[in-house]
Amino acid sequence: MSKETKATGRVVKSTGSWYQVELPKTGETIQARIRGKFRLGGKKLTNPVAVGDWVEMNIDTAENTGMIINILERKNFVVRQSPRQKHHLHLMAANIDLALLIVTVVEPKLKQGFIDRFLLLTEPRDIPVLICFNKCDLYSEEDLLIAEYLSSLYREIGYDSLIVSATKKIKTDQLKLKLKGKTTLVTGQSGVGKSTLLNTLQSGLNIKTGDLSDYTGKGQHTTTFAELHKLDENTHIIDTPGIKTLSYNNLEVMDVTHNFREFFQVSDRCRFNNCSHRNEPGCAVKEAVEKGSISELRYQNYLIILDEIEDQNYWERHTDY
Repeated sequence: MSKETKATGRVVKSTGSWYQVELPKTGETIQARIRGKFRLGGKKLTNPVAVGDWVEMNIDTAENTGMIINILERKNFVVRQSPRQKHHLHLMAANIDLALLIVTVVEPKLKQGFIDRFLLLTEPRDIPVLICFNKCDLYSEEDLLIAEYLSSLYREIGYDSLIVSATKKIKTDQLKLKLKGKTTLVTGQSGVGKSTLLNTLQSGLNIKTGDLSDYTGKGQHTTTFAELHKLDENTHIIDTPGIKTLSYNNLEVMDVTHNFREFFQVSDRCRFNNCSHRNEPGCAVKEAVEKGSISELRYQNYLIILDEIEDQNYWERHTDY
């Protein structure tokens, strides 16, 4: 006859309908499912529970499986529009201290706008971000100048950055030190060397690595599900599947406006309170771009994102389903 006991644990892996929950006292991992529906701000979620969540569950002691009945209050979380269901949100991780965004200038070629798109996921939650330019051993002189320019650009507006090589172990010790004592979400576009870099930081992780597609020159997914790995007693990383694209069906124009941090800092000098920093007269952001104190590159990425959001919203309102 099965008996139930209650327990609280941390979700360390998400595999679709099942979650692996680690019990802090024993270190034992329980396979668990969820009971009921969980939403986020009224929005539907493709994965109601995130790696990093602390949950309460009932454990069937005979089957040694659990049923998640409650999610404890989150310190923070990172959420994106679902890549498969545009009207749903997808939780990437919860309760993190740092987000490590891994990019590279070459193999695959950098789409710089991706950095700004990712920062829109972390900025609303005040989550610190470390932008890591990987594969620097493959950079030409021009590539290195691009990496150094972008690294400087983001440091100037308050985002930490490093230029590293996983294969040559260039500045990987510095990177490991920056992760020390933190729970870090690790992400990036497919093919940037995320898995190789993580294996370099900690021997024994054995995270599967992959090659670029010969056909597209882009990365192929090697991480299928989000998973928490322990580097030492107080240092954890949450490895996530590579991101191909980031869209923002879930955002409005002012959500973007308020979360380009250097724009927001000068926006109180705009003539209009609801200035979108495009065609309005007396715009302090446009003035700062013209003077060079705000990056033209960031501003152009900002405009592209606004156009995409407005186009999506237009078709949502004018399309019959």
